[in-house]
Amino acid sequence: MSAESTGLRARIRYGRLTFRHWRWGRPFWAGLLTLVAGVPIAYFPYANLTLGQLTVRMATTAGSGSLIIGVLLFVLGLTMWFQSAVRIFAGVAAILLALVSLVVSNFGGFLLGFLCALLGGALAVSWAPGTPAADEPGEKAELPDGAPGAGDDGYEPVPGLTDAPAVPAQPGDPYAQPEPVHAGASTDDETIEKNGRHRAG
Repeated sequence: MSAESTGLRARIRYGRLTFRHWRWGRPFWAGLLTLVAGVPIAYFPYANLTLGQLTVRMATTAGSGSLIIGVLLFVLGLTMWFQSAVRIFAGVAAILLALVSLVVSNFGGFLLGFLCALLGGALAVSWAPGTPAADEPGEKAELPDGAPGAGDDGYEPVPGLTDAPAVPAQPGDPYAQPEPVHAGASTDDETIEKNGRHRAG
């Protein structure tokens, strides 16, 4: 396999992943359906249907209205793609234009444009941007009894510096530390490491 084909495949893969990332961040299918809806609504009033030697002209007196509705649906579809913050307004406007096209533009482009605009507008209104998962591995954990791991001030507790009471050392514990001897204490008051008791008394 040559280096050129490998580079071309890598560029195609990069472009596909970039397009997928772009598509997931906006109501893509809502915008696509709204764009498609504008085509039959704007086209049919100006089209001539030929059946053998018979030519049927479908133009009506509301041809300009159909053209305006088709162009507006096209603009709303692009708005859903590139200005997803106003997707709800664009979706509601697409639904209203779809309803108006039933009366103005040959039953909404013979119901093709009407259904596409209605579905695209509904998808735009119902679409919401994704949010990251709240409980991902490695996030803050909670201690038993619902106590959060961090203090009220937001700082994590340092291991070994807790306010828990000290546990008395057990006899024979190799990690037990001897009791401290005060300065100036006599030898009778010294601590014996074996059992932790004083010689005196």
